[in-house]
Amino acid sequence: MNHKALISIALCTYNGEAYLREQLESIVNQSYSPLELIAVDDCSSDNTLSILKEYEANYPFIKVFVNPENLGYIKNFEKALKLCNGEFIALSDQDDIWDLHKIDKQVNAIGNHLMVYHDSEFVDQDGQLLNKKMSDIMNLYRGDQPESFLFFNCISGHSVLMKKELRDELLPFPNAYFHDWWMGYVATNLGTIDCIDEPLVKYRQHHTADTNILKRKRDNATRNQLSASMKYDKKMRWLKSCAEYPKNKDPQFIQNLYAEFMKNKTVYFSFGLARMIHANRSILFSINKKSLFSKLNFALKELWGGKMRSIFSD
Repeated sequence: MNHKALISIALCTYNGEAYLREQLESIVNQSYSPLELIAVDDCSSDNTLSILKEYEANYPFIKVFVNPENLGYIKNFEKALKLCNGEFIALSDQDDIWDLHKIDKQVNAIGNHLMVYHDSEFVDQDGQLLNKKMSDIMNLYRGDQPESFLFFNCISGHSVLMKKELRDELLPFPNAYFHDWWMGYVATNLGTIDCIDEPLVKYRQHHTADTNILKRKRDNATRNQLSASMKYDKKMRWLKSCAEYPKNKDPQFIQNLYAEFMKNKTVYFSFGLARMIHANRSILFSINKKSLFSKLNFALKELWGGKMRSIFSD
């Protein structure tokens, strides 16, 4: 690059005092500059805001905003992203730990891609390594096929560096699913994404985290269990959002897939849906790291129609 681009970091906080200081230290000590840290607090009731204000007073590139009312995780990130002024934008959670060269390496890697992300290594609530990386669980996709993100996702928001023009295409986030999943889908419709095969974030796993990728046991696990019908409805909302996206690279494919899922709800067996998934398995399962048998089983599950599911759920 011919000039040093301003990098904005969107940080959303809510009752994050336990781990926030460690995350902020990993941001303010980044090897890259200039930076702009946009921190938006969503009505925390602990000491989160006082910690943010302390860092704002000591680092001029930190700007702290406070919501007058609780917006929730997704809408808070939307607000933070809209406040970013940089040529490139990174997302930050409140409880991770960044490699001190994370932004530097991502700026050097983004090139002509709309977005670049990286591998992450899991740590426990005390920051101790769990000896597992994101790439151990799933394939880290690089390319321009949005169909890869219809059933699976390999992108965590904390790993993303995007060009500002992508931000303008992403918002508003659909309510159907996770915002980082939507990033992957939109970015691959509009251009290409790339991945750095190096863990640049220590991704903390604890009982209050919003995601539970490692499927670790939690005290409130039973409360978070979704019924099969609820999971199916959630999947339908996600596919509907994808089908309605106005800039789909292959709109016919996603519309046909969504139509087959709609038919599935009213029949005993959905042969058309199972055939479509199986025929396009190389794309649809490109992120999935499971065995061929597991992938086949995924397609076979969609053979069961809504009427058959209702019989077994009664």
